[in-house]
Amino acid sequence: MRFALISVVVPARNEAANLPILVEEITTALGARDHEIIIVDDGSSDDTPAVLVALRASGFAVRHVRHDHACGQSRAIRTGALLARGDVVATIDGDGQNDPRFLPQLINLLEVSGRQTALAAGQRLRRTDTPMKQAASTFANRLRSAMLRDGTRDTGCGLKAIPTQVLKTLPYFEGWHRYLPALVLREGLGVVHLDVVDRNRRFGQSNYGIFDRALVGAVDLWGVWWLLRRGRRRPSVTEL
Repeated sequence: MRFALISVVVPARNEAANLPILVEEITTALGARDHEIIIVDDGSSDDTPAVLVALRASGFAVRHVRHDHACGQSRAIRTGALLARGDVVATIDGDGQNDPRFLPQLINLLEVSGRQTALAAGQRLRRTDTPMKQAASTFANRLRSAMLRDGTRDTGCGLKAIPTQVLKTLPYFEGWHRYLPALVLREGLGVVHLDVVDRNRRFGQSNYGIFDRALVGAVDLWGVWWLLRRGRRRPSVTEL
């Protein structure tokens, strides 16, 4: 299996300083593959629109999709997925901490794993977040793994690749992007992992923090647990 067009979806809120570097790095990493870069501007109040106009004028394959107000990372990824022209969606955070050089490895891993595998997920080896953020993430990952048994050490990594049609059909809710491994497994499809290394943020500060996740994380976790229990019966389908 080989994907014809890769849609890279980048959720970004007030990342005008980081986007030019990130877009150039994505373009270099995927230079051998047909691709589009969908920047989902999540209600930014900085110079993001002007930056993206300049990038398009410079010849980069960038599409600017804008939310009229901030809706969060999950909604931004879903917006990009619904508008994607490619047959596979690769996600990467807009802050530049995810390294785009892992994108072709994720895509290749998904391709060689076959059609019964529907998600290639990055897992961070060395975190560059603050100690508080790392501690919160570690606790959340352990609790999620124990309840959902999704076989994924780090669902918070922004680097993921998933066939577009599969991503569009998964049940959506706020915080959805952190539960993609469990939701893919629920469909009877496989998940593969790639170890990746994060980088330090170059400019600005995080716009998607600890406490906006923690407030709803417990409810989300129980909700996904319920979805998994209610989706166990899967038929073998044959067209006669």
